[in-house]
Amino acid sequence: MCGIIGYIGPEPALPFLLDGLKRLEYRGYDSAGVAVLEADGFHWDKLPGKLQGLVDSVAGKPFVGTLGIGHTRWATHGPPTRENAHPHFSCNHRIALIHNGIVENHDELRSRLKAKGHVFRSETDTEVVVHLMEDEWKGDPLAAVRAAVAQIRGSYSIVAAFQDAPDVIIGTKMHNPLVVGLDRGRNFLASDVPAVLPYTRSILYLDDGDLAILRRDHVEVVGPDGQPRPKHPQTIDWDLAAAEKEGYPHFMLKEIHEQPKAVGATLAGRITESSDVRFKDLAIPGRVLKRMQRAVIIACGTAWHAGLVAKYAIEELARLPVEVCLSSEFRYGDPALDERTLVIAITQSGETADTLAGVMHAKACGATVLTICNVVGSSITRASDGVIYTHAGPEIGVASTKAYTTQLMALSLLAIHLARLRDATPHERLVNLLAEAQTLPGKVKRTLETDGEVRKVVQRFRTAFNFMYIGRRYNFPNAYEGALKLKEISYIHAEGYGGGEMKHGPLALIDSTFPTVAIAVQGKVYDKMLSNMQEIRARYGLLIAIATEGDHHIRSLAEMVIEVPHTEEMFSPILTVVPLQLLAYHMAVARGCDVDMPRNLAKSVTVE
Repeated sequence: MCGIIGYIGPEPALPFLLDGLKRLEYRGYDSAGVAVLEADGFHWDKLPGKLQGLVDSVAGKPFVGTLGIGHTRWATHGPPTRENAHPHFSCNHRIALIHNGIVENHDELRSRLKAKGHVFRSETDTEVVVHLMEDEWKGDPLAAVRAAVAQIRGSYSIVAAFQDAPDVIIGTKMHNPLVVGLDRGRNFLASDVPAVLPYTRSILYLDDGDLAILRRDHVEVVGPDGQPRPKHPQTIDWDLAAAEKEGYPHFMLKEIHEQPKAVGATLAGRITESSDVRFKDLAIPGRVLKRMQRAVIIACGTAWHAGLVAKYAIEELARLPVEVCLSSEFRYGDPALDERTLVIAITQSGETADTLAGVMHAKACGATVLTICNVVGSSITRASDGVIYTHAGPEIGVASTKAYTTQLMALSLLAIHLARLRDATPHERLVNLLAEAQTLPGKVKRTLETDGEVRKVVQRFRTAFNFMYIGRRYNFPNAYEGALKLKEISYIHAEGYGGGEMKHGPLALIDSTFPTVAIAVQGKVYDKMLSNMQEIRARYGLLIAIATEGDHHIRSLAEMVIEVPHTEEMFSPILTVVPLQLLAYHMAVARGCDVDMPRNLAKSVTVE
């Protein structure tokens, strides 16, 4: 959430700032602003609404300076107004600042600064930081930043520019992402890699407490004490096209269609010729994993649904007890953790604030932390004992799609790996599972061919106000996921339930106008699902079934049927979620919703 871009170089900064903000729109925002340092001071503009409004506003204005900062804000403290938009300025307008995160002690700091005569122009927590820098200013920009951030509590990524130091911009972070993009003769600061990808693939990932001092031809990173913290750049292997739409009308649809390739990338190089699982990036020895007595999965949103699926797989194959916790609740339940607990954190971005806080809590309790993540070098991966990267490539759409299917694939491989280490499942069974896993990219591709059938469902039910999604066992979490997708991008109320729970209350909602999506593929609970569908049908409910190819019997129960290829029940969520994603997408398009940037939401949730 929120976007940061900073630029220093030989060319005018404004085009780089606007282009960077455009590439960060997916993160969610409700206002935008820029500040460029000119010979006579900062020239700036900011306003609520979409970025295009800012682009139109600055067109033709004299922005020619070669140092600048830009921001897209997602409102927390104060509504989206011109005054609350970033950048914020010191009283004398000689320091400009942008910020992502939350300053928890802003009220205390504001009162103290007001008593010293500082005048505030906004309702934001951010503005206290720029006034702190002004209060600490003694001619050294680094010293002013260090002194200011030493007084704030909370999470932040901060970028500051100074009229009295026109050859430098400074960035620092704490529990919020900030990267440095390195290019010859020009350098960038950004909240995410896509903002700078057209210009450089050489990236420095900053750690908490790092301060990056950027000049045109030099970047230095120091710690809170001012001592150097040497960093080695990483080369990003995404190509630019991977972060662009490539002719698709929306990023979400592009990313749905990238899932065969993404699942294949998650598998690549991880299944050995001897039918074993090998994770080159795991870094946790097998002997450590083998001695674990329980696992606790922490995640948020869609990643939490992936964790629920993983619980079934790990307990079935590895016979290891698993709890699944929402990251936002994990720390506050005073969980019982020790050195025999494996905490598995699942996150697309690696920056999710609640999950990062859970990881740090688990580490403090002596637990071993393994992270499933998509972004190399992100905060949570650096805080963990081991990582399994999903290799999904950049996911821009707010509604997660390929991140989810690749998380499911990575977690399935982890379950098989743990089963092997613990000698908990017959070897032949694991060999067969790995053989089937390698067919999944092709089966996901075949599942995408259900698009036409999904469109027919949308045509019939586009005016519905409510949906129910039901599933059992491995596909019970996909009922949650399907309902979440529909809610977040089409704004239709939807609920996910275990099929067996319908008789415990939700059946009261069923009537001849109420559609239910039933995930009823072949497997251990298939007959149970048919019984649950009968309960709905007996009450004149409308049924849409996600079923296994060739299942003719189910057509006697459902109004409409969408078929997916047959696979092992453990892997079936990777297939059944695809038509659920397509259903949400086409429903949102039919209703005229902003698919890639749904209202009130952000891609990377970097505040609690």
